[in-house]
Amino acid sequence: MASNSKSRLLLLGIFVLLATNVSSYDEELINQNVKQGKYAKPLVSPVAPVVAPTPPPPPPVKPPTPPAAPVGKAPTPPPTTGHPVAPAPQPPVNPPVAPAPGPVPPIVRSNKDCVPLCENRCQLHSRKRVCVRACSTCCERCKCVPPGTYGNREVCGKCYTDMVTHGNRFKCP
Repeated sequence: MASNSKSRLLLLGIFVLLATNVSSYDEELINQNVKQGKYAKPLVSPVAPVVAPTPPPPPPVKPPTPPAAPVGKAPTPPPTTGHPVAPAPQPPVNPPVAPAPGPVPPIVRSNKDCVPLCENRCQLHSRKRVCVRACSTCCERCKCVPPGTYGNREVCGKCYTDMVTHGNRFKCP
């Protein structure tokens, strides 16, 4: 039983070997004939790629029609008696009020003041040490740390908002 399956396997291997040799020999003959000018093109045509048919385009969509205006009478103007009507008094216009000042940054006098402010600023950061180190650098250069744990960067001015890393990311948290 085992020898029967072995012999079948051997015969299959020999068949595959001969088939590949024959097909490669045919290709060599075609290539030689093409070089010699006997054939303009190889006899074997390349297999065309299978392209799925494209679906038909969707039907055009009609734009919605605007609702019709309600039918009714236009408001009638007040009757004129021949006397000039005084215009209604206008309320006094107040000048624009300046917005309330935003959060005030804590005062930084020395580099020692930066550490507690930066620890407070970075308390919720996922990489606290990295945040504190960057914040301390910004604090020393700009003499300012924004209030809160996030945002309010514009309070410290252009020095704080424009400082970037080598990768052009904002340096100051």
